[in-house]
Amino acid sequence: MELFFDLVFVFTVTQLTTLLVDGFEPSEAGGQQASPVVGALRVLLVFGVIWWMYSGYAWLTNAVPPVRAARRVLVLVGMAGFLIMALAIPTAFDGGGWAFALGYLIIVLVHAGLYLQATASFVRVVPFNLGATALLFAAGFTEGTLTHLLWGAAVVLVWVSPYFVGQKGFPLHPGHIVERHGLLVIVALGESVVAIGIGAHGVVNPALLVAATLGLALGACLWWVYFGGDDPEAAEHALARADVVRRTQLILGAYFYGHIPMLLGIVAVAAGVKKALGHPLDHMHAGPALALSAGVTLYLLGDLLYRRVLGLPRRPLRTAAGVLALAAVPVGLLGSALAQLAVLTVLLVATLAVRAAPHRESAVVD
Repeated sequence: MELFFDLVFVFTVTQLTTLLVDGFEPSEAGGQQASPVVGALRVLLVFGVIWWMYSGYAWLTNAVPPVRAARRVLVLVGMAGFLIMALAIPTAFDGGGWAFALGYLIIVLVHAGLYLQATASFVRVVPFNLGATALLFAAGFTEGTLTHLLWGAAVVLVWVSPYFVGQKGFPLHPGHIVERHGLLVIVALGESVVAIGIGAHGVVNPALLVAATLGLALGACLWWVYFGGDDPEAAEHALARADVVRRTQLILGAYFYGHIPMLLGIVAVAAGVKKALGHPLDHMHAGPALALSAGVTLYLLGDLLYRRVLGLPRRPLRTAAGVLALAAVPVGLLGSALAQLAVLTVLLVATLAVRAAPHRESAVVD
């Protein structure tokens, strides 16, 4: 049931990739197009509100497992809310914001109703969620700067709520949290592979096949960073050792905040790969080239934050690789999309290979 839910949620993440790509180049029809900076800002704003509610549902099913028919039906209704939001994302700032807010309202109401079955303390966060929904509805009927300000206010309102609500009364099961977020990362990486198919239009030729393979290899490296060792098991043990309040704080730091750059990194990499596959032998435009490299950087920095919060062994080479990934931007701008993909893939493969070699990199624990 939860994996089914994640598939719908990841569709919203895929729509963020579309939102980001839309800002890379002028509209072929000559219409008004958001700049890359505005496109990136919109991605951050939309991600801010949807990630808050996804995490809320992950905590929800941790406390209220959807084992009864009535609960499953309500979770399905919540999925419908996420689907409505996802469909509205491409036009959320251009007339479709009311539909996004409607989907968000459905999600908030279902979430509140189910969570109250587990703990009455959650009632304290409901006003924050409803307040954010009201701001999103207001944004749906405005234009320009005011729209962005209302979206920003909605993000701030839900993100500051933990400091007012407190972190007591959320006895979370470590195994479920670790597994749930691992499944989300897998599905998100799988959706990034879809970007290869979407971007690979036109005649199939050797350059396209090589670029597509490199795109898949890059996604595989990101998978290996997260799942290549025993980190999920170590994370579960770290959470199990903590008391209830401390565990909640660790989950907030590692799985709410720590996974933000990872997921945004996947979105950016998918957007870059999608554009790269269109013309693999041509120079990359600045937006896609930066997205491709910065996506890798964000993902690796998220991995660093996730590890630091849970006290897992650090991987200094991954941090260095995250910084070096930005150096591949000129390769795409001055060389080709294929060359930038190759450089990033080789960088990650080398980093992972050195880590796998015995006695080549020591594990440093905070």
